[in-house]
Amino acid sequence: MSDSSSAAPFDPSAFLRHLTHRPGVYRMLDAQGTVLYVGKAKDLKKRVSSYFRRNVSSTRIRSMVSQIDAIEITVTDTEAEALLLENNLIKEHQPRYNVLLRDDKGYPYILVTDHAFPRLAFHRGARKPGGRYFGPYPSSAAVREALNLLQKLFLLRPCEDSFFQNRSRPCLQYQIRRCTAPCVGYVDEAEYRRDVEHAVQFLEGRSGEVIQDLVNRMEAASAELAFENAARYRDQISRLRQISEQQHISGGSANVDIVACHVASGQACVQVFFVRGGHHLGNKALFPKLPEDTQVDELLTAFLGQYYLNHEVPGEIILSHEPADRETLAGMLALRRGKAVTLSTRVRGERARWLEMALRNAEMALAGRLASRAGMRERLEVLAEELDLDEPPGRMECFDISHTQGELTVASCVVFDAEGPVKSDYRRFNIEGITPGDDYAAMRQALHRRYTRLKEGEGRLPDVLFIDGGKGQVAEALKVLEELQVAGVTVVGVAKGADRRPGLETLVLSDPGRPSIILAPGSRALHLIQQIRDEAHRFAITGHRQRRARARNVSPLEQIPGMGPKRRQQLLKHFGGLQGISRAGVVELAKVPGISRKLAQQIYDSFHAD
Repeated sequence: MSDSSSAAPFDPSAFLRHLTHRPGVYRMLDAQGTVLYVGKAKDLKKRVSSYFRRNVSSTRIRSMVSQIDAIEITVTDTEAEALLLENNLIKEHQPRYNVLLRDDKGYPYILVTDHAFPRLAFHRGARKPGGRYFGPYPSSAAVREALNLLQKLFLLRPCEDSFFQNRSRPCLQYQIRRCTAPCVGYVDEAEYRRDVEHAVQFLEGRSGEVIQDLVNRMEAASAELAFENAARYRDQISRLRQISEQQHISGGSANVDIVACHVASGQACVQVFFVRGGHHLGNKALFPKLPEDTQVDELLTAFLGQYYLNHEVPGEIILSHEPADRETLAGMLALRRGKAVTLSTRVRGERARWLEMALRNAEMALAGRLASRAGMRERLEVLAEELDLDEPPGRMECFDISHTQGELTVASCVVFDAEGPVKSDYRRFNIEGITPGDDYAAMRQALHRRYTRLKEGEGRLPDVLFIDGGKGQVAEALKVLEELQVAGVTVVGVAKGADRRPGLETLVLSDPGRPSIILAPGSRALHLIQQIRDEAHRFAITGHRQRRARARNVSPLEQIPGMGPKRRQQLLKHFGGLQGISRAGVVELAKVPGISRKLAQQIYDSFHAD
């Protein structure tokens, strides 16, 4: 049912006269057909009529009503169905006067594949048949941290099936004790399956069962005098007990989301804490767009309706405030889940402590956002939008290469987080054993050394990896990350623009489905990328100059093939020292007894390499 006549001004009296009292959804449109607002109602006639009363106090509503040119109606059987439709339409049209949640990307999961030797994998997107999914996790970093922990504890392979099937010897993961090398038969299928089952039990919150099984195995190994195996089981048990104490939120194996919201200065933050299998998986801060005069209960209902259109609905949601229209909201969530959903606001004990923590996090996150809107956080948010990331990156790294005509090559790695440069995490790599001037090989060596160390637990992996270069350098980076089984890292090449002028850089993306992009010269995201790239360049050049200076503390003559002690002594006597030799030309050098024209050229080149 609709009335969208454009020949005459909208007549609310005529429209309301024939409007039904049944539940449904209404859409208010302006003269251009743009949706201004989407709402749901248990009684459409009563709800829509309330907008046209004379005593409406809200300036927001008065402004919206003054722009209405038409109202469209969709009747539903129940109010819960109306709420579900309302949130779908809000997502589609993004109306100006609705609370808007800009969080369309799915959260990542851990995938245990369906295979004779299952792998642990990072997964984002639609969950397909085959394999088991665990999550959702609040961020890519949380998944990587969990995968790294599971590899340490249970030694399961992270590699792609194509990589697994073509191995003739163990890879680096076996060497650093992150895998038992099933690809080459170092572990049989039954034993590997036991490790998989332990990992699954741990992800399901049944770590007590894992610990008991490991205790039994430790005792059996001790009885058989297999003390090395017993010690390995003992270390696993100790680590598992420690992790279980740190992560456990409450008894049982509950799947719970904890949602807390805080409003200040016309802006809102909603914190969502994820609990799966009784374990806290992390949290995420979201900042919905908030129309003026929006109350906390209205915000919470709007947020939950839109958020759970795209995300898994748990059996229980603990809320910081009582939502508006609680029963309808619970009905809508039950429709999405296929089972009843409990909405809790009055909780005790451990759950009350976690709810308090979520609310405190919401307050702190909003305070930080308000305090730094023009600073680093805003630049990261713009960067996330430009690169289509699910959230602002918490850690970024950038690599650059510096050398002099291919000699004394140095690679730099600089690190930035939400506060800016993290200079304590900067690293340099002296590159050896490559063809002079081969920047691809230099980049490959630096990346391999860097991320091998991080995989061994010597630091945190980045969310975004910038490479100073184009498609070739990006391809090398992707090869290294695949070899080391590093997942969830976005790789971006920063290629110099025409005439190497700043502001014309092309960003080469690792996703083959996305074309390269050029950001506007005034983009905050571009300014941040330039800052990171320039810092990597500065750090590489400084390292190269230092290495070159150290090398020159040794006589350049000692680095020349065929220059023995006697010939060096002859040269030094003839020219009165190294400074005289450095000033001499090839013809003058060749006049020294024992110095051929070819050797003279080599001597000259060694002093004039720059």
